[in-house]
Amino acid sequence: MATKVFMEALSPTMEEGRLVKWLKNEGDAVKSGETLAEVETDKAIMELVARGDGVLRKRLVGENESRPVGQLLAVIAAPDENIDALIADAAPANAGGAAKPAEQVVAKTQESAGATPVPRSPAEAQGEASAPPQQKTPAAPASAPQPAAQQAPSTNGGHVRSSPLARRLASERGLDISRVQGSGPGGRIIKRDIESAGEAAVAAPLARPTMRAPSGADFEDVALTQIRKTIAKRLAESIGPIPTFYLTAEYDLSRVTEMRAAMAEMGDEFKVSVNDILLKAVATALSQHPEVNAHWLGDRIRYYNRVHLGMAVATNDGLIVPVIFDADQKRMRDISAEAKELAKRARERKLKPEEYSGSTFSISNLGMFGIDQFTAIINPPEVGILAIGTAADVVVPGPGGFTTQKRLRVTMSCDHRAVDGAVGAAFLQTLRRLIENPLMLVF
Repeated sequence: MATKVFMEALSPTMEEGRLVKWLKNEGDAVKSGETLAEVETDKAIMELVARGDGVLRKRLVGENESRPVGQLLAVIAAPDENIDALIADAAPANAGGAAKPAEQVVAKTQESAGATPVPRSPAEAQGEASAPPQQKTPAAPASAPQPAAQQAPSTNGGHVRSSPLARRLASERGLDISRVQGSGPGGRIIKRDIESAGEAAVAAPLARPTMRAPSGADFEDVALTQIRKTIAKRLAESIGPIPTFYLTAEYDLSRVTEMRAAMAEMGDEFKVSVNDILLKAVATALSQHPEVNAHWLGDRIRYYNRVHLGMAVATNDGLIVPVIFDADQKRMRDISAEAKELAKRARERKLKPEEYSGSTFSISNLGMFGIDQFTAIINPPEVGILAIGTAADVVVPGPGGFTTQKRLRVTMSCDHRAVDGAVGAAFLQTLRRLIENPLMLVF
């Protein structure tokens, strides 16, 4: 008996998916549970598995084409089974033209050149759903060369080219030196490159998005990916309906710096970044302020007794927020390891749905970009988000005159329906106490 392959809801909020790649060709034998294709959801790239045994008789959707949840994608059946009726039933839905390839790019050349715009859709190159079995997947177009400033650090046989001093400074500051852009001869990483990364740089959770290279055309139209569609929808739901106010505070990082240096001297297993310490501090403060660790549910507010901390991760496709569950109960080095692993898989689009849903509060850190201060948009139904800027040396008055102090500025966005000004200020006061006395985080 034939088995229909549908676009499944592979994440809790998925409404449509983009078929990234077929892993089985027409005519291939298929067993239940085998992976048929890779599908881009609103958050990650997931596997679409077969729900029956047989032969993949027909693929009804091409690669890089989007379809709503519930749409028929393919048919699995016995080699001699008649599937004409199934294909006929699916044809009107597929022929409507409403669903378009999510990655279709149309380049508009100058009118004076007299050129006709040509769609560069892999799906069009592959052909319609009626293409013969064993059709070959077209090769992806070659990526345009990136500007020199965005290229990866120079390596030699897998070894990052860097000075001994740069390697030592990176080790002391908990930075992943392979992610630092070198400005020395031949792209070599030197002291100033490590220093410019900033004390508040995130070793793993954030990555610089790839810059688009100019194509020479007047403009390019790039259809939205699934994750970008979701971001747009979520932000529209947040910035309009939520009455938001903002609270900014500045913290002294002197003791955080001292503690990190002392931990680094104990060995690699104890090395943490400033961001790791901030994650732990925020989680601990949230455990003491459940009125901030909450969700707005329209007719009620849900206060959480467990802290599930979301951390914004920048990817080339958009922002995603993996979650560190029970973050207040975890040791700092455990948070550090988990944050790095989650961020790595977020950039690779390999997160599972349960790893990026369920957060009770979120943070966003742009310190590594040299941003002094910014405001972040609340991720509903959460009632707050903390935006973290860069750590900078600031001249401050002291007992014997002026001195230099490492300081960090944070801004909390608050949903005024659930969080009043005094409530948000109390939370930031607790956070100040923890950051400026970080030994409190180890008890």
